Amino acid sequence: MLESFSGPVPLQAYLLLGASLFCIGVWGLINSRNAVRVLMSIELMLNAVNINLMAFSSFLDGDLIRGQIFAVFVITVAAAEAAVGLAILLSLYRNRVTVDMERFNLLKW
Repeated sequence: MLESFSGPVPLQAYLLLGASLFCIGVWGLINSRNAVRVLMSIELMLNAVNINLMAFSSFLDGDLIRGQIFAVFVITVAAAEAAVGLAILLSLYRNRVTVDMERFNLLKW
């Protein structure tokens, strides 16, 4: 039988969730050849950082909102990164007709 747990969630659970999401993002960043997947992996890593910021803010500064403010800044940077990254990908797709990272050799002579 499952017992209901009504106590607060410990900090280690949030840190484990953030670390696992960050590791999944790093794995996706390293192993993916698709540029859209690379951008999604970076977004996943930034969201893992947000989870850690919120967890530490909740457990260390219960009344202050320092972690939430930093998380809003990270979300703003992630939105700007997604917009610029997708604009670059669209221009590369128009020139190369692919989003394969191995075929982007525009800086090579």
